[in-house]
Parts: sequence; C-alpha cells; structure tokens
Amino acid sequence: MKAEFIPYRLIFKRPAGTSRGTLHYKDTFFIVLRDGDNTAIGESALFRGLSADDRPGYEKKLSNVIREINSGKPVDLTNLKEWPSIVFGLESAFKSLNSTQPEILFPSAFTKGKASIPINGLIWMGSKDFMFEQIKEKIEKGFRVIKLKIGAIDFDEEIELIKFIRQQFSADTIEIRLDANGAFSPEDAPEKIKRLSDFHIHSIEQPIKPGQRDEMALLCEQSPIPIALDEELIGIYDSHQKEELLQHIKPQFIILKPSLVGGFSGTDKWIKWAETNRTGWWITSALESNIGLNAIAQYTYTKNVRIPQGLGTGGLFVNNIPSPLYLIRDGLHFDPRKKIEWPPTNNSQI
Repeated sequence: MKAEFIPYRLIFKRPAGTSRGTLHYKDTFFIVLRDGDNTAIGESALFRGLSADDRPGYEKKLSNVIREINSGKPVDLTNLKEWPSIVFGLESAFKSLNSTQPEILFPSAFTKGKASIPINGLIWMGSKDFMFEQIKEKIEKGFRVIKLKIGAIDFDEEIELIKFIRQQFSADTIEIRLDANGAFSPEDAPEKIKRLSDFHIHSIEQPIKPGQRDEMALLCEQSPIPIALDEELIGIYDSHQKEELLQHIKPQFIILKPSLVGGFSGTDKWIKWAETNRTGWWITSALESNIGLNAIAQYTYTKNVRIPQGLGTGGLFVNNIPSPLYLIRDGLHFDPRKKIEWPPTNNSQI
C-alpha cells in the first residue's frame, strides 16, 4: 500500500460570513491510499482558526503519518487524538479502502439510494438584505428547519429578520435554530436570549465563547431557549473530560463535527456520554469538501437520526469534488450509480 497527502484549496462561490470573520477560501488535505488497483481518499479537514490541531507542525505530522503507512507500520489512531482532523481523514480513507465501492464507507439504505437524511438550511452572516435573501431562498426550496448565524450585524436588525420569519411562518411550519459562535458576552447573553425567546427558537449554539464553564452552566440552567455546545467541545480528548464537561455545564444539546472532535471514533464517544447524561445531539459538517461530507453523511445515517442534521449540501465551493450526494427539498440523498470524481478536474492544489 502507498499513501500520500495532497493540499487543496476550496474556493467559496461567495464570501461566507461568520462571527470570526469572512471566509473566501478553505484549505484542506486529502489522504490518498493506493493498494493495487484500489484507490481511496479521505479528507483531513483542518479548519484554520477553529480546529484544535491548527498549530505549527500540522503538515509535518501528516507527513510522518504518511511515511509510517508507506513503511508498512500499522497506524495507531489513539496516538493521534490531539490531531482530530487527521484521525478523521485516516478513518475515512481506510473505510474507503476496505469497501467494495470506494464511495461507500458505511453501507445502508442511504447508500442504496433508498433513504435520505433531513438537514437544516444554513443562513450565513452578512447584511440584512443578504440574510433575508438566503432565508427566502431556503424556505422556497422546502427547508423546514433553518439555522441562522447571528452576531455579525446589529442585534436589533437580527431580531427584525427573525421577527419577519415568524410573521410569515409559525413554529409548527418553520423551526429556527440560531448559532452565535460565541458572539455574546456573559453579561449581555441573558437579555439577548430572552429577547430571542419571543420567537419560538428551537436552540441557540454557543452563545458565549468557550472556556467560560461556570457562566455557560448558569446560562444553560436559566435560559428560556435550549443551549447547544459547539466550540466548547473542541480540544476535549479524554472520556473523563467529556463526561466532566457535560456534567458541569449540563447543556440541552451538543453539536458534533467529526473533523473537529476526532473522527467517527471521537464522535461515538461524545454520543455515548451525551446519551448517558440525557443530552440531545446532532451531527454537523464543518466546511469539508464533498469527500469529507460524503463520509460524514453516511456515518450520520447509521446513527438512526430523527431530527434534521447540520450537514452541508456540497454547494458552497466553485471547485468541489463531484460526488454521489444530492439534495431534494431538505433531504440529503446518495446516488449509488455515481462516483466521486478523482483526481479533481479543477485543480486547486496549494
């Protein structure tokens, strides 16, 4: 077996606004394994500025792992727990290599094209007009759950946007999820959440920055809107630390991004502790290419999810990798007749 990794720059079709700034591109890394005539690809989906493994030495670590594979040494993923995106890439690549069809990592009714995964429609931050345009588009396409990223524009303008949705659609028709990405301060979060609660909000992700556990615990206890932890989970590697975090903060939900929490094995551990502590959860992609999204979607389906998940649609980038994934209304589907097109025809290696 031979291995290599390929850096790749995904270019956004239009700038993506977050509370941490505006994204124009996202760099990622593909792990390619070749064994005879079989080729498998996994994605080490490093998220700069967010991933716990976004630090000096990332590419050197990836090179060392590739060197070990090429020397015939077995890869011990437990030794890579502090490199969660690399774990995700390796787990995906080896799953693909051991499959009879490299696109199918987790065989199921989903990969047979007989089932779909309900997802939410994501509304990116931007001007009021831009966000309004996205909301209208998602509702017209048939999304029943929309997720708004808030915290980048004036809060009163955000309130007006949410008010508009509720004037047009009741909570029984359109579910609203919010993601603050830590934009609120502990001091102003209670009042802002109280104002938002007038609009029958399903949940709000990470209202304050991670690392403020006592303040977050108090919010979770007193908030009229259920709170979901997101960035708070990043960099928590050991099982006892996961349990301690959930027992201390007692969130209503946690958001699981396999690229950021240690791949499928890391996500499994979070699910175990969430269910032990009666904490709700759902799975979200994190701006992966279609290589990573395909892996996450298949894994997600095996978890027998019932509520809409936070999976992407593969439509954000001008140079994404064509894949079997496609969207009908708010359902993510897999076409077993299609393949992942490799190597990329639109070459954006960096």
